[in-house]
Amino acid sequence: MIIGTYVLALLAESRSMVALLLFVQTLTVWQALRVSGARIGMRLAAAGVFVLALVTAGVNLLIHDSPLVAYTFLAASTLYLLAPFSIVRDLGRHGGVDIQTMLGALAAYLLIGMSFGFGYECVAALQPGPLFGEDGDPSLSQALFFSFVTMTTTGYGDLVPATNPAQTIAVVEALLGQLFLVTAVAKVVENWRPQAWKTPTPSPGDSR
Repeated sequence: MIIGTYVLALLAESRSMVALLLFVQTLTVWQALRVSGARIGMRLAAAGVFVLALVTAGVNLLIHDSPLVAYTFLAASTLYLLAPFSIVRDLGRHGGVDIQTMLGALAAYLLIGMSFGFGYECVAALQPGPLFGEDGDPSLSQALFFSFVTMTTTGYGDLVPATNPAQTIAVVEALLGQLFLVTAVAKVVENWRPQAWKTPTPSPGDSR
């Protein structure tokens, strides 16, 4: 569902596609919260944004450049940022590293990047000037591209926020992305023990 939402965001050019994206991304977050065993309060918040996305979908089809779309992106972006904490908390209960652990960590990482991507789109819709200066406001595909380039600290430099708050958000995303990678790698190293590395259980007659 996360990958499907990302692909849909790349294709979202018309107002109807943006409305569909708002609907699908909120459903994706709610599913991620449900599978990871999130607390009921967070799941109710996701359900509230889901209803808001439905209303926004209808308004966006009728009214061009409705500010409600920007606020819905803001709410969905917040949920995208909260969902990884629920996923990581659930992964912390695992005693070892398996394919589910790896896919969970990847899902959390993608959700963080998409959260900031939708956040940039929200800032672009609300602030008076263009987000990237002479390059103008980004499309959803450009916002997501810039988000993952920033989070991985690749820094191609082809898209640069012209003013705050986008500049500050980019700094926060870069720090959070690196912190997540360090934490995820530490978790894998802590729980992953090849069979040959395991300390054998001493026998009763072993004096050592």
